[in-house]
Amino acid sequence: KQGVSSEKLRGTIQNDILKEYIAQKSWIFPPEPSMRIITDIFAFCSQHVPKWNTISISGYHIREAGSTAAQELAFTLADGFAYVEAGIASGLDVDEFAPRLSFFFNAHLDFFEEIAKYRAARRIWARKMKDKYGAKKKESLLMRFHTQTAGWTLTAQQPENNIVRTAYEAMAAALGGTQSLHTNSMDETLALPTEKAVQIALRTQQILAYETGVTNTIDPLAGSYYVEYLTNKLEEEAEAYFKKIDDLGGVIKAIEAGFFQKEIADASYRYQREIERKEKIVVGVNEFVLEDEKLEIDILKIDPRVEEEQKRALKKLREERDNDAVKRALDDLKHAAMGSDNLMPKILACSRLYCTLGEMIGVLKEVFGEYKEPIIF
Repeated sequence: KQGVSSEKLRGTIQNDILKEYIAQKSWIFPPEPSMRIITDIFAFCSQHVPKWNTISISGYHIREAGSTAAQELAFTLADGFAYVEAGIASGLDVDEFAPRLSFFFNAHLDFFEEIAKYRAARRIWARKMKDKYGAKKKESLLMRFHTQTAGWTLTAQQPENNIVRTAYEAMAAALGGTQSLHTNSMDETLALPTEKAVQIALRTQQILAYETGVTNTIDPLAGSYYVEYLTNKLEEEAEAYFKKIDDLGGVIKAIEAGFFQKEIADASYRYQREIERKEKIVVGVNEFVLEDEKLEIDILKIDPRVEEEQKRALKKLREERDNDAVKRALDDLKHAAMGSDNLMPKILACSRLYCTLGEMIGVLKEVFGEYKEPIIF
């Protein structure tokens, strides 16, 4: 609307549907039509929005669901390779879209393991892109990734301890070579964060960036016997998982068989049992516990009027827009979904007429149906 050329637009969409089936569980459509939407975005943006990061392949949610570091590494990269294969199968040259792929990892508390995880991820990605998928551009070999500290490690007990946890996790991400970083707030296990908690999280990043010197060099732990050992070990574990996934027929077949979901559930159960047996110590939870601890921390409360204001704004929008044009645009989207045309121009046309997200999803559900997760035993 501001007249900016799409060729100048920069940004990122997460757009990682495979991790939804594996971990986060906010899918709508079955895997095949969902993958079509993603490859349509790859194709459209390679032509019209070349500076856009068309997907952020996310290990974060896999780890938050309870996976190990090796599972996060392997499952995230397996998803990434599945997107590459889908793009190639749709007729795109790998170097057309691979340079705009990006990743999103978790920063957990095992300091050296996390650093090794990022190092292994870069090695595996570059090797597979070159040797397996035939990428020629050096940009296609680069693993550009964002990192967020682990929400899973935050505790409701003694929440100020979460500041320290987040700082260590953030430093591991920096030493592991992350390109961007999100530090969680100490109170996020209790509610959306307060402004004070957000400021502390921000200051954690700023102290790390400007006072510690960890950003002054690339891969500073390279050559460390322990870090190199861990990097090799994680890479070997990831390769073993790739073979299991291939034996199942690929990522989508493995999702439909419940493979990822069961692996993560089992890992999460083992970890919880280790905490309960005190084989793993969580400060303030199963050791160093304060008797009669009282929660002395402000909690953010959202005014319910925000919801009412949003409802009123939506009602007003639907009354004032051109609803005949909206219906035609939604019909066009439905017909495109029934065929093989790229969906992006139709989705953009709907958006410009103020079709709601729910309305667009509604017509796509009529064509694609809804996904039902397999029961896992």
